Amino acid sequence: MKWVPPIMGGAVASSGEGKAVVFKSKLKLVGLVGLVLSTFSLFTHFLLARYTAGTALSEYQSSITIFSWRPIFDTADLSTTSALQRRLWGPIRPLESLHPYANPRGNYPAPVLQTNGFIFVKIRGGFHEIRNSICDIVVVSRLLNATLVIPEIQSTTSSKGISTEFKSFAYLYNEEQFISALAEDVKIVKTLPKNLKGSRRKKEVPSFKVTSKSSTHFYLHYVLPVLTRHSVVEIVVADGGCLQPILPQNLEEHQRLRCRVAFHALRLRDEVQELATKILYRLRASGRPFIAYDPGMTRDTLAYYGCAELFHDVHTELIQHKRAWMIKRGIVKGNLSVDSTEQRLNGLCPLMPEEVGIILRAYGYSWDTIIYISGGEVFGGQKKLIPLHAMFENVVDRTLLSMPWELNQMYGREANLVNKSPKTPPPAKGETKVEAWKTSGPRPRPLPPPPARPKTYNIEGWWGWVAESDNEPESTVMELRTNAHKLLWEAIDYTICVEADVFIPGFDRDGKGNPNFASLVMGHRLYQSAASKTYRFDRKDIVKLLEEIHDQFYQANHTWITSVRRHLRRNLVDGLTKENTRSKPLSFLSFPVPECSCSKIDLTKVSSRALSPSSNSRFPAALGAIHQCPSWMNGDMVSGTRGEESEEDLDEDDSSSTGLLFQQSSENNEGGVDTQIEDQEELDGGER
Repeated sequence: MKWVPPIMGGAVASSGEGKAVVFKSKLKLVGLVGLVLSTFSLFTHFLLARYTAGTALSEYQSSITIFSWRPIFDTADLSTTSALQRRLWGPIRPLESLHPYANPRGNYPAPVLQTNGFIFVKIRGGFHEIRNSICDIVVVSRLLNATLVIPEIQSTTSSKGISTEFKSFAYLYNEEQFISALAEDVKIVKTLPKNLKGSRRKKEVPSFKVTSKSSTHFYLHYVLPVLTRHSVVEIVVADGGCLQPILPQNLEEHQRLRCRVAFHALRLRDEVQELATKILYRLRASGRPFIAYDPGMTRDTLAYYGCAELFHDVHTELIQHKRAWMIKRGIVKGNLSVDSTEQRLNGLCPLMPEEVGIILRAYGYSWDTIIYISGGEVFGGQKKLIPLHAMFENVVDRTLLSMPWELNQMYGREANLVNKSPKTPPPAKGETKVEAWKTSGPRPRPLPPPPARPKTYNIEGWWGWVAESDNEPESTVMELRTNAHKLLWEAIDYTICVEADVFIPGFDRDGKGNPNFASLVMGHRLYQSAASKTYRFDRKDIVKLLEEIHDQFYQANHTWITSVRRHLRRNLVDGLTKENTRSKPLSFLSFPVPECSCSKIDLTKVSSRALSPSSNSRFPAALGAIHQCPSWMNGDMVSGTRGEESEEDLDEDDSSSTGLLFQQSSENNEGGVDTQIEDQEELDGGER
């Protein structure tokens, strides 16, 4: 038996502890190395995703992510020289020679320093009504030789809690640009003189409530004498305009003044214009053209035209409730119950998003086409857009292309209207209830009623008041603020729709029977870029075509496809004639031609056949007498025979295509089945 000294046991223990410490250190080192490698891998993956997004467009699917929108594209030919691309996105050749020209052309003196007085204006309504009214009041000021005070927009002044940085007119438009752009037309000031301000506060200023049908005779013989006597008049505009759209021939320069106001002087304030430009840039980031689509499905419009039965839920009752309100106030002259099916067949109801999608697919637009949805409200909710999303992968709106902080920056600093500390009931009242409960009599007795829940209704989505009351609840402070925000949203949508490669209106009338937002967009596009594609549907014909395939909505034969395509191509030009007779008598800005345009066609080189009524060149007949552009305008004259050649392209024969063009695709796209429409005509050669 050997004796082991105690010190050796201590050495062995110390050695074991040392090895354990070294082992733990190695584990920490391995973990640290793994963490570094993982971080490096993530960083490398981020760089690859960031710098290869630009080249991914040439692959089958795009890897670009724009906020919450991830566009997905096919490998379709995007060459602008192909027949398909020319037909879908190319210019309208008969209108290529039409150019904007709103400058004065005759004797047009500058405004004199000594005017007949001041005109103070209050404007009510939505975006398109405000824009119409501002243009009209400038013309009225020129007609009466009056000084115009910057108009007051009631939708902003009546809203509580909006930013105090921008007041009234400046909430939407740039005041300085407005004043400087019209310096040679009308004298404009920001406020009334101090002595007239006091008269206005005392309500001593004579006021006129005018309509969009007010004539020049009314202003010259009724308003002007009052203006010269009192030095100031107040004009209240609540009808979307304050002057008749069609003016006498001797006032043609005043029509061009309307164009200068609408298309040059009315510039959005910098914050709104900057965000609109950003969204437009993000839409074009993929390098693809896009379609702007305005559904025009508002509650007022559907109620005015009696389209309630197109819905089969609570929205039908809401539309009928609004129609009853309109009848009571004399806005609608007719019965409460209207046959919505007959109205739709007559083209008096908006086209549903699903119907617009079917028409676009039939015309040849592929499933990866970018479609921008404009308008703040699609009545019926997002479920009405589900079929359009099923047919087109890249359907977006401003909410997908902007960040909340960008919208807040556009709104400015606003007051917080939400009360985070709810009011508690008074203690005395609570004690009274407890005492009454104790002395209420012998048991058993019923439980006390639960406290009443506060009624909160959201005007955009929840309509609970319909089942509880015949009267709509008054607008809350938040809803009034939202109404002011809608003006900014519509201003952004207006800019994008004007600049879009293709514009499609779902409807062209508002809740008063007047031209709506889409009509103003079409008029602006006709002035700024007449050759850009704007589809002016004949809804009556479109509905008839859709009824032909009602039982087989997604499987149409070649004859039906051909009919749709010929209708759309024909109405690119023929629709202008109908628009001239339907919209211009109600709103000049919806059709500012020929007063505000000129032609670069060299009339000396136009053949007699091209100018004859029986020829295919319909450009002069559709738009009226177009003046020739002055020589100082840039660009060479266009040959007059070009329009004739373009008509041959528009009237192409589609007879070579056979078979069904609507077929269900078996290809899955991110888990969903896409409805693919095979365009056999383009496979067989496209336009010939």
